[in-house]
Amino acid sequence: MLLTLAANSFAVRLLAGRQKPVRTSRAASVAKAAPVAPATPPKPTRSAKSSKATSATDNGESESSDTRPLALEDLPRFTRDELGLYGLNFSTDLLVGADIPKLDAIREAADRASCPCLVLVESTPQPLATEDERVGAAAVERLNRVVQAASRLGCNSIAVTIEDAAHADASDFAAERIRMVLSKAEKLEVNVLFAPVVPGTSATSGIDSLTEEPDRLTDLIKKVGGFRIGTFPDFQAASRSPDPLLYLRRLVPYAAAVSASVESFAGPAAAGRKKSDAGGPTKTGAGAHESYNLVEYARTVESVGYTQTLAIDYRGGGDPVEGVLQARRALESILGLEVPEADA
Repeated sequence: MLLTLAANSFAVRLLAGRQKPVRTSRAASVAKAAPVAPATPPKPTRSAKSSKATSATDNGESESSDTRPLALEDLPRFTRDELGLYGLNFSTDLLVGADIPKLDAIREAADRASCPCLVLVESTPQPLATEDERVGAAAVERLNRVVQAASRLGCNSIAVTIEDAAHADASDFAAERIRMVLSKAEKLEVNVLFAPVVPGTSATSGIDSLTEEPDRLTDLIKKVGGFRIGTFPDFQAASRSPDPLLYLRRLVPYAAAVSASVESFAGPAAAGRKKSDAGGPTKTGAGAHESYNLVEYARTVESVGYTQTLAIDYRGGGDPVEGVLQARRALESILGLEVPEADA
């Protein structure tokens, strides 16, 4: 099982405030900042004093004390080198306004960093189950564009949540439109994964919700059929269900990717394993995960034979980098994963 990063807009906005050195050649002026995606508002600033301070390196470059925020093209290298993770999930709201050259630049940066783009997550629930043909057709067209963007980025999957519709034929409408999206996805060799509605948040929550209950979502997947359809379970969504572990056991066997969403940890990060009580907060060498039992969730995912990627999606406060690092150390400890060389 490989640990990856969910590069949602919240994380990237905070990462934009972290500075990093800029390398330039001796013959060149200080490098200009790389373009920042629309979802990262802070712009690079520098003082005249900092732009002049450089130190020579062995390869003919100089390292300037000038600094700049991270851009989307920087994320793969930062994720691999600084966070010790092995891939990226992008959300579509990070790519607003991105053209083909921009997508190609992100993919090339990911290839150079050995940190591939894996899943493109549609940020907005799509009304695939609506009775309105015009609205439904627009949702199909939107997801076809997401599939195209995912293919350009080198992603193997897209993930989307279906907006609930309170009518008796919701499942039939959704299945028909999903097949349309799959027709495009199969040609581009992209999987289409469905994230369930978070329990208790849908206007049709409960028995009428199309995807809130694991069994209803898996029934929909079986109804559609095919090899490129699956689920995209999420730890935080599981925590809001009546039986979180059963929720994961029902959805993970159909998953091609899992979101290990985490919030705040109590205590500093450290190595080692510690005993955990079922149902309580996580107790690992990275400190206790306060909102739900990360130990039980991770081990449940492992217990059903899941061996693919587990994307750390940090949703807590404070420094997101430290939050991701604590989550990574916790999951490495729980699952007995190999620690990156930089941390060994």
